[in-house]
Amino acid sequence: MRIIVISDSHGKSAVIDKILSSQPDAAHVFFLGDNTADIEDFEYLYPQKNFHTVCGNCDFASLLPTVGLEVLSGKRILYTHGHTLSVKYGTQRLTELAKRNNCDIVLYGHTHVSHILYEDGIYLVNPGSCSRAREGRNSYAVIDITEKGIMPIIIEV
Repeated sequence: MRIIVISDSHGKSAVIDKILSSQPDAAHVFFLGDNTADIEDFEYLYPQKNFHTVCGNCDFASLLPTVGLEVLSGKRILYTHGHTLSVKYGTQRLTELAKRNNCDIVLYGHTHVSHILYEDGIYLVNPGSCSRAREGRNSYAVIDITEKGIMPIIIEV
């Protein structure tokens, strides 16, 4: 199973369209906030995909949660924008929350810097920003979950 992870689009929905059209085999799309309105239309344009969305610090009027939990292919996935867990100052609080929830994968955004870390049996994946990277190029993440394991990668837009 393939998962797409997108964060921090900040009004650039055209880049989301580019990402989704380039990943036709992805079954799930996680959008980690900061302009949740950017992803809403794509839920109708790609009805074959399952969308999982949380709000970020720039989603002022959103009624969406700040944290979500899904179980896909037997793997527990925690996802959040990260601002409520102070991810700009480290991932300790995020990792602690993942451990308390027995997670295999944690997805977070907010920093606009892509990052993959494997720590204490948990993959921490930040896709970076798909429109306003702070380091390197704009990016998103793809995670393949197979019977052989979990394989996250960062892809530049």
